[in-house]
Amino acid sequence: MENKKLTFKSRVSGLLVIIFLAAFIPLFIKDFLNQSFPSMYISGGVFLLMIILLAGMRYIIHNGKLYLKMWFIPNGSVDINDIISVNRSYNSLSSNAGSLKRLSIYFKTNRMFWLISHVREKEFVETLKSINPYIDFCIPKETGKWRILDWDIYK
Repeated sequence: MENKKLTFKSRVSGLLVIIFLAAFIPLFIKDFLNQSFPSMYISGGVFLLMIILLAGMRYIIHNGKLYLKMWFIPNGSVDINDIISVNRSYNSLSSNAGSLKRLSIYFKTNRMFWLISHVREKEFVETLKSINPYIDFCIPKETGKWRILDWDIYK
């Protein structure tokens, strides 16, 4: 299992895209009303760049390590044996996650954690378990009271 290279794409939440749209639509309207087309093109370009970056996030497991990549740019790696716990998180901190439904991964060293969000969560967790059975997983299976596109709004 450790020699096999597994790639997991980041989940892109419709809710996060709506938040981005809510931030950019007033800019578009203001620029359109002021006939400031260059500014409108720049705002649109920044919005598209954000969506492209969200869609390009990958989590790779290879040779007992977990790598973060955004398209072809590496964003870090960690030894899977250094992971102590994986928990459900809805933390809105900036991270390598295209969704607000995330997993927080805590490490032995540096007291740091990563927030990630991927499409095939169950397979990702099972892969981590097979490499390091000592990881403490706290990922509740219950659903919230309201669900929108597989995202728990209220617990």
